[in-house]
Order: sequence, then C-alpha cells, then structure tokens
Amino acid sequence: MEVSSNGSNGSSSSSSIKPLANPFVNSKLLSSFRASLQKRPPPDTSSTEGSPKPNIFATLWRPNLTNTDDFIPLYSDCIAKACSRTQEYLLFKDPEDKFHPTPEVLTQIFLMTYIGQSLSLNMTDHFNCTVMTPEQRILLGADWVWAVLERPTKNPRIQIAVRVLHLPDREGIAEDYPPEGRTESLQMAQQESSNKTVCERMVDFCASIGKDCYALFLFMGRKNDTGKIYGVLSNNFQAAVGKVDKIDRDLIENFFKGSRYLHTPTGMLQTITTKKDEEPLTVLIKFN
Repeated sequence: MEVSSNGSNGSSSSSSIKPLANPFVNSKLLSSFRASLQKRPPPDTSSTEGSPKPNIFATLWRPNLTNTDDFIPLYSDCIAKACSRTQEYLLFKDPEDKFHPTPEVLTQIFLMTYIGQSLSLNMTDHFNCTVMTPEQRILLGADWVWAVLERPTKNPRIQIAVRVLHLPDREGIAEDYPPEGRTESLQMAQQESSNKTVCERMVDFCASIGKDCYALFLFMGRKNDTGKIYGVLSNNFQAAVGKVDKIDRDLIENFFKGSRYLHTPTGMLQTITTKKDEEPLTVLIKFN
C-alpha cells in the first residue's frame, strides 16, 4: 500500500512507506476509501435557482498555497473541527445509559471530520492523509499516516503515523472484530503481531523508516481529563526498546507527568518542520 502520493525521496531517513505483502495490498476497505475520495465532487459554489448568490468573500476561502508551510494554519483548522466534533461524543452522557460510542466510532468521527475539512481547504497536495486497512492497523499499529509533501515532486518529506489510544474502559474492544469480519488476511495479521503491543508495533514501523517518521499517540481522553484530546509525538521511541518491559499506553501517558508545557497542533508541526535532520525529538500536545 502506498501511503504517500509518490515513492521514496531516496534517503533512508525520509523514505516513503513501503508496500506490504500481497494479501494486504488490495484491501477492499482502502480501495473503497480512495474511490470515495476520488469521486467526491468539489463544493458547488455556483448559485442555484431560488438560492442567493454566495458572498464574494466565500470564494476567497479556498487557499492557493504557495509556501511549503502555508498548510500549517489549515491543518490547525482541520484539527480544531475534528476535536470539536469528537469531544461532543466524548462528553455526551445518555440519560438512559444506552448510547456508548465504541473506540472505532470515536476514531472514525475524528478521522472523517478531519479528512472532510482538509479536502474543503484544498491542502492535500501539501499535507495528505492515508488511512490504514484493518490488516495494516494490526501489523503496523497505525490508524492513519499524515505526510508533509515536497513540491513539486509530492514525495513525503515528513511522515506522522497516528495511533488513537482510548481510555482503559473502552480500549478492550478497540480491535474486537466479529467472527464474520475475521478474514484470512486479518487472522494472519493478528497471528503475526501477537507477540507485541500495538504501541510497540507502531514504534517499530516508524523506526524502520527513519527519523523523519514520527509516531503520534493520540489520547482520546486521559485518566485525569476524560473529555480532552492529547498527544505524544516522537521519532525516538525506539530508544526505549530493551530498557523497559514493554511500550504501552501507561508508559506513554507517563510522559505527561511533570510536564510544564504542551504544544498546540500548530506548534507541533512548526517544531518538526524546522528541526535539524536526524535530530531526536519528543513533543507533548494538547489538541483541544
């Protein structure tokens, strides 16, 4: 599966994500997702019968990006929309105690809201998002991958693999696939990855690409703040391998202990796009 719109830029530290084995390349989930994006019509800004003409300022909103960092404010806007929508469900209390959104639902609400907004802002040629198949989610540990693209080649310059971590009372059903959904390729993926935690799989995945690939663990609520979205981003989690018993949610959440400063999503991207090559970096983020 191709994560970025083009192939490698030629260096080991910033190479694009390599195709997986054949059983997973032709996943129906990713194919249908890509098809839906390709078929999605652009917003109709023309006037229709009985509808008022759009304000002239509305036509100025779709940006024409010229600078490689122009996408950062647009990314921040997409994240704000996604966080706001997801938070409605994180904080919702059903009076009848019947509605309990699953981890998968919360992840999809965030992701689809982000994707919809990024398409409307015309930023995908500079900063794109690729969704993992169910098999790839298990094998690689990532739910999706963001990529900063070089111009004009559109090769990935920086990649951010994202894994959503839910509160412990939700996490147990995050990958509970029903029997009818357990395809042969899915069963193979589960067997192949059974000896590592999901966090360890994503750390290995990012380390195999290089220092220009970051692992971002996105917390849908923390133990002491269940309604907010936080993140820990690093290109240096691999340094913990062999020094701790395992890399899991508890270990990563401990990064917040004693922290005095949390980056914004804008600050996170500004930091990773301006740092020196091969430099290790770990950033704590508050997304909303």
